[in-house]
Amino acid sequence: MSATLTSLLRAASILCLLVATSAAQAGFTSFVIREGGGSAPDILPNSDYVPNALEFVTGAGGQKAAWGSNDINGQTIGGISNLSITRHDDTSRFSAGSGPAVAPYFNLWVTDGGGNYAVIANEPSNPAFHSLFETNGDGSKSYNLSYADLSDKVAKVYETPGWNTNSSWVHALFGSDPLTFADLATLEIAPPPASYITNPANGVGSGAPDELGTNTAYGFNWVFGDTLSNYVSGDEGYVVSHPGVPEPSSVILLGLAGVAGVAAYRRRRA
Repeated sequence: MSATLTSLLRAASILCLLVATSAAQAGFTSFVIREGGGSAPDILPNSDYVPNALEFVTGAGGQKAAWGSNDINGQTIGGISNLSITRHDDTSRFSAGSGPAVAPYFNLWVTDGGGNYAVIANEPSNPAFHSLFETNGDGSKSYNLSYADLSDKVAKVYETPGWNTNSSWVHALFGSDPLTFADLATLEIAPPPASYITNPANGVGSGAPDELGTNTAYGFNWVFGDTLSNYVSGDEGYVVSHPGVPEPSSVILLGLAGVAGVAAYRRRRA
């Protein structure tokens, strides 16, 4: 192999890696879901621990914000390979196992493909999730969740008529609560349009993961705060970094295109 071709292959590999890494970060958007206590939660840059982290400060019950991504839209719950985030603030200031000690939790917008949507959420304060919040060598904590981690855990249904009476479209398809993520494995991850969210007939509440004011929604969301006061962070807030989902297919295709281009160059030179 010529030195030129070797250099091109190496450059293509580096480009693919950089694009994939960038996509995993750039694919997330932070947004306020709801105000509470007379004000909105604060979303602030915080590089005290690591560069480019964000701090989500919820100072009152009802305040709610999220970090959302559309990178896994179109996948099924059963196709989830990794959902990750790292938290840097001191969680020992909260009672062990409580909401603010093990936050954030996540929300998935899902659809049946027939015009119905719902939110599927985990419960990190559920003891079954505690072992999934791993402590790193530097004292930070991380979620690195695969479908295998989630499959036997309880999945909560929200933001659709009948969610609290076992009569929603989700329950009609899969049965009554308690449901697990394995029960819901075939549901497609997809956010509804703003027009769906604002239609009262669809039962979407103010705590649903959509942007305050625009009603823009994302398929996957790390969520900070809650309807009650059980996820209030106080100041310092939740300091988090490296939100991640599997790279979207477009990134993979870009990488393949780069390799294919190098291969074509090699054939022309042969």
